[in-house]
Amino acid sequence: MALRQGSKQRFLGWEVGQMRTAPGGNGRSRAKRPTMIDVAREAGVALRTVSRVVNNDPTVGPDYVARVQSAIKALNFRPDERARQLRTGVSDTIGAAVRRIAETNPALAAIEQTARAAGLTLLASSTDFDEQREHDILISMCRQRLDGVIVEPIGESHSYLESELAAGMPLVAMDRPMSGVSVDTVMSDNAGGIGMAFHHLRKHGHKRVAYIGDDERVFSGHERAAAFRACLLAHGGPTDGLIHPGELTAERVGAALDAALHGPDPATALVTGNMDTTLAVLRRLGPEAARLPIVGFDDVPLADLLSPALTVVAQDTARIGATAVELLRARIADPARPVQSVVVPVSMTIRGSGEIRP
Repeated sequence: MALRQGSKQRFLGWEVGQMRTAPGGNGRSRAKRPTMIDVAREAGVALRTVSRVVNNDPTVGPDYVARVQSAIKALNFRPDERARQLRTGVSDTIGAAVRRIAETNPALAAIEQTARAAGLTLLASSTDFDEQREHDILISMCRQRLDGVIVEPIGESHSYLESELAAGMPLVAMDRPMSGVSVDTVMSDNAGGIGMAFHHLRKHGHKRVAYIGDDERVFSGHERAAAFRACLLAHGGPTDGLIHPGELTAERVGAALDAALHGPDPATALVTGNMDTTLAVLRRLGPEAARLPIVGFDDVPLADLLSPALTVVAQDTARIGATAVELLRARIADPARPVQSVVVPVSMTIRGSGEIRP
């Protein structure tokens, strides 16, 4: 029913055109945000009509739509998203808990771009490789009832999220699986990338190739070390002294380099298992790095400025991020669909460091 017109009507205790105020935190009054009741009063229509226009109901007549939109503009009205979320159970907002956010993160950039194209807002937070922080961030995102969350997992177990999954919270793991729960996952072809690096160096004449990588307690660290071990065995060569996974510290990387390059039967080339390992190796070697054939897994900032420039196995991080959003949207649309694991191919970027012959 339309509201009656009048110069000074009262509507739920407020005069038409009267500014609504409420005490501010400093004791002063502040203007309250206009509500749909205010819009209905301004437009001279029923409250239900305003609700239908705000929610894009196509059955509302154009005259009513024009009146309501004019009132919305005049009052600078903004719909209450919290009320809409309570009504629909949809926030159009997803979360991303990633390992690093303070530096360039191509996967996160792809997540944001893909989400925006789908009309979604992204809330992102950095776990900083801290398992307790990851726990707290994920629990907080779940309690905010976001539409779904993408995770770059670091914790050894995510079974604490089982109740959230059972309650319908969509989760997608990116870069490595989540442990203790079954969720959709997107990650790079770790084994294929290590095989590319190993065979590339063998093709350039290196019979003894060593590997230095991440701790095998980390999923990707285990996959890459295992793939390198398989490459050595497939070529009938020994593995002793050539495979060095472990904690990413300068001391540990230094000891691994000494064992691989200065033993009785030294390696003549090196595969590094991820970006952090590559950087640690380059820092440790200093100028000597220019003489050692190296292929790194993951690209490295300014790798093309080194001399020689660094040859790498490049992950398609943009595709990984976009696929993570696609998997999340598919899970939101169909919570009962089978759990899916997507492996994204990698590629070689040849620049010079992996092409040095013995």
